Amino acid sequence: MNIVLTGCAGFIGHRVASLLLDRGHKVHGIDILGNSRFAELLERRLDSLLCRPGFSFHTADVTDSREIRELFEGFSESGPLSAVVNLAALAGVRTSAENPRAYYEVNVLGTLNLLELCREFGVGKFILASTSSVYGAEVDGPVSEDADSSRPLSPYAASKKAAETLLYSYHHLFGIDVVALRYFTVYGPAGRPDMSVFRFIRSISEGEPITVYGDGTQQRDFTYVDDIARGTVASLNVSGYETINLGYGSPVALNEIIRLIEGEVGEKAVIEHQERHAADPMITWADVSHAREVLGWTPTVGVEEGIRLTVEWHTANQEWAKNLT
Repeated sequence: MNIVLTGCAGFIGHRVASLLLDRGHKVHGIDILGNSRFAELLERRLDSLLCRPGFSFHTADVTDSREIRELFEGFSESGPLSAVVNLAALAGVRTSAENPRAYYEVNVLGTLNLLELCREFGVGKFILASTSSVYGAEVDGPVSEDADSSRPLSPYAASKKAAETLLYSYHHLFGIDVVALRYFTVYGPAGRPDMSVFRFIRSISEGEPITVYGDGTQQRDFTYVDDIARGTVASLNVSGYETINLGYGSPVALNEIIRLIEGEVGEKAVIEHQERHAADPMITWADVSHAREVLGWTPTVGVEEGIRLTVEWHTANQEWAKNLT
């Protein structure tokens, strides 16, 4: 397949790119590197891809329709494009409340620009990285894809829900196969430094206090990045219109994650509590039966193994990773 992958230097994106290349696909990677607070991490991820046969990299902003269109013209010269996998996004529940316009520009306008190019260049498949945050309200059990997602709690969640709604329109009007993948709390080696697992490992390793919003009893459906990448690649085989949860299916309390990290690092956490943010639900919990049925996918890495692997990566890269705050 001849695949356009946006966000290719991102946490999930570079794992997806690696898996696609392992399977013999050609990958046109797009990312915007200069505006990131985590530029060194992005560049290290990208370096692992640039030496791979079948991979090409292009710096571009998905919100710039003219710039992206010029890239598609060049991509098409090497043959028809098979699919667009859109992992380019602004993520973060709390920060989206501070700058909602930027989240809508990237997550909604960027998606619209790419869908328009699919229509223009005859690309038959479109995969969107969405989020469990679209479910919004508190839950007391696993949520399936038909659960209410009409009340997102943050501009980030609202922007992803808005992007999802575009997918059906383009499927209905232009026959594009579309999949919205709702990711649940992705973690793993070389992860985003603003996410809790990375922050906790870094701070506990450095003997610095960690901030916990709330009392730590809130639960998340922590899902290892390699499982997410496998599910994303598997979605390329889907026809029609689908919304699919990708999660481990077993929520874990934040306090338990801290305990596991303490055990792996060999240090005790110094915890500073702050009030839980209004955009943070108490629990996220994925019903992944639809993913098993449609994708033939099941998660394989439990949280104990996942935390161990993530701490191992941080220990091996601590000299430079400790500066990613």
